[in-house]
Amino acid sequence: MEVKAIARYVRISPTKVRKVASAVKGKPVEDALNVLGFMPQRSAKVLGKIIRSAVANADQKPEIDVDSLSIANVVVNQGPSLKRFRPRAMGRATRILKRTSHITVILAE
Repeated sequence: MEVKAIARYVRISPTKVRKVASAVKGKPVEDALNVLGFMPQRSAKVLGKIIRSAVANADQKPEIDVDSLSIANVVVNQGPSLKRFRPRAMGRATRILKRTSHITVILAE
């Protein structure tokens, strides 16, 4: 049985989230949360929150044993980008893209 949790429009670049997501993919939930707790990246805190949400979703289903859950997959897709302008020399401006992420965590027994 699979359970999932989704966080959308997270204001962190998808490439930065994917680095942290690859470290916890395939691990049991307890081990993954321990690893994320010691990571300095901002995306580690967000990913831990999503994993805890998926565990809470699994807790709502009586046929699932929460202690035996492991992370089956973590999908990080790009969301819409916020476009901002940065002033440059001689009256010019350059466009800055502030990227967002859609993060999906899938847990399985």
